[in-house]
Amino acid sequence: MKRKIITTADGSKTIQIEDWNEQYHSIHGAIQEANHVFIKHGLLFSYHQIHSNGQENSISIMEIGFGTGLNAFLTLLTVQDLNLEIHYTGIEAYPVSENEIQEMNYVELINSNYSREFEALHKAKWEEWSKIDSKFSLIKNQKFFKEVDSQNQFDLIYFDAFGARVQPDLWTEEIFQKMYRALRPNGVLVTYSAKGSVRRAMQASGFEVERLPGPPGKREMLRALKSS
Repeated sequence: MKRKIITTADGSKTIQIEDWNEQYHSIHGAIQEANHVFIKHGLLFSYHQIHSNGQENSISIMEIGFGTGLNAFLTLLTVQDLNLEIHYTGIEAYPVSENEIQEMNYVELINSNYSREFEALHKAKWEEWSKIDSKFSLIKNQKFFKEVDSQNQFDLIYFDAFGARVQPDLWTEEIFQKMYRALRPNGVLVTYSAKGSVRRAMQASGFEVERLPGPPGKREMLRALKSS
């Protein structure tokens, strides 16, 4: 399928799949969306949960749709100011090309002091753990989302698949059952989607689901909790 680089409303780049009229990130702002959905309502929410429960200062994250590495990069930057270590698993069936990554302007817009780390995220070998910096370890798995079979392994899931309009099979009860099993008790899943069918699939899988204010251009998003 034909792909092109576009600029979103906050000046950050993303990839558009022209045949689907679908983007890797919101056209209303790639960085803004990622910060709002995955960092504010995902990472920082989990971080405060850990501190309030007196747990160890590490979070194990799985990202469904590693893509351009934007969510991973923002996560790495966020934990620099926190007493927190991240073990990050990125799931991606179709890795983004090196040429496309070179066109992403996240380092320039977010923090130019971390160009080495952004490059390291993408140069890290697939299927092997890599230490990106003292607080952030990464493994990238090239597989389809339906192949995820982890059990009680993650504290947090960034669910950043292509939208249900173009890939409804990624937003089913079957997929969310896999996500539920992959999370530890009190684990959290966040996604930009707020579709009723998605919320019902999550609830049918055992999640407690809450609607939250969405990022620019979206009224709502969803956060799902696995009870203890």
